[in-house]
Amino acid sequence: MYLKVIKPVFDFVVSAFGLLLLGPVLILVSLILFFIHGSSPVFTQTRVGQFGNCFTILKLKTIKDNGKSHWFLKLLRKTKIDELPQFINILKGDMSLVGPRPDLPGYYDTLEGDKAKVLLLKPGITGYATLQFANEEELLAKETHPRDYNDRVIFPKKVDLNFDYYKHVSFLFDLKILLKTILLPFYKSSVYL
Repeated sequence: MYLKVIKPVFDFVVSAFGLLLLGPVLILVSLILFFIHGSSPVFTQTRVGQFGNCFTILKLKTIKDNGKSHWFLKLLRKTKIDELPQFINILKGDMSLVGPRPDLPGYYDTLEGDKAKVLLLKPGITGYATLQFANEEELLAKETHPRDYNDRVIFPKKVDLNFDYYKHVSFLFDLKILLKTILLPFYKSSVYL
């Protein structure tokens, strides 16, 4: 009942309200990003969604074409403001507020057995594993071979956490994750539930 009716309705209402409320902020941030990048402030990428179907995710562009960063771009990533365009993904039915973060093809779509059940969920703007790895960027920056470390260590742990979320998903659990996500900028590292 929750996954099929309550969660989609809650997602739609919160996302629509969020876009209306934060629309002026998104427009202002987009204008600033346009001047920083000299091009579109929106980043799009193919990600794996529910049932292994691919969709185009929307984010604010927080990496410059030359690979260099900027204090404003770092602020957007830290506060998760760069994820707000994903409210549009939710309204389109591609995503949920809470769920496994959508990854690139070659990860979740390769899961087998019980762990593949995480693909029954819509991917989320935030999630159980997202909070546990809130400091993922810092962890990877310390590694000589970050992609290898992600594939060997981080991704398997995320799969376990997302499978745990799948087994215990509920309205109260989702509210707890959303509240922790809102408070995330005030934490120095991962947020454990």
